[in-house]
Amino acid sequence: MPTLLLALAVVSAGLYAGFMLIFLTGIMPALARLPDQQFVSAMRRINEDVPRLVFLLVFGGLVAFPSAALAVPVEGRSDAQRWLILSGLVCAVLNHLVTIAGNIPLNNALAASETAAPPIPDSEVRTAFEDRWNRLHRVRTLLILAAFGLLVAASLS
Repeated sequence: MPTLLLALAVVSAGLYAGFMLIFLTGIMPALARLPDQQFVSAMRRINEDVPRLVFLLVFGGLVAFPSAALAVPVEGRSDAQRWLILSGLVCAVLNHLVTIAGNIPLNNALAASETAAPPIPDSEVRTAFEDRWNRLHRVRTLLILAAFGLLVAASLS
């Protein structure tokens, strides 16, 4: 069971790290080249579609699986392995905090701007959203890449 939990921690971190990295290196640069109206519209639709069941399971697994791996007693687990799992968990929790406290409020403001009265020009909506969201996204991408690396190291130790 502990080996399975650690494997699930590695898989969920790897899936999420890949998702974050693709957004950082492919999706956001492509969207950056769009005119304001298309950028704002595309980000609104992405933010509506991403938080579905599969995403939420992976997102929850980032914290649940390493926590469970630490909670299950394992005879012969080294202190180094425990510290690697714990460090990976801390990085995953920090990733969640950045997402919940930073990116999600920006996503919600972007969604609310669609029905604002009076209407807010797309250029203003984009200015209030894009740079801040990208900065936060870089931070959470680095955190989840670190979590993934730490969990892989734990699984190999």
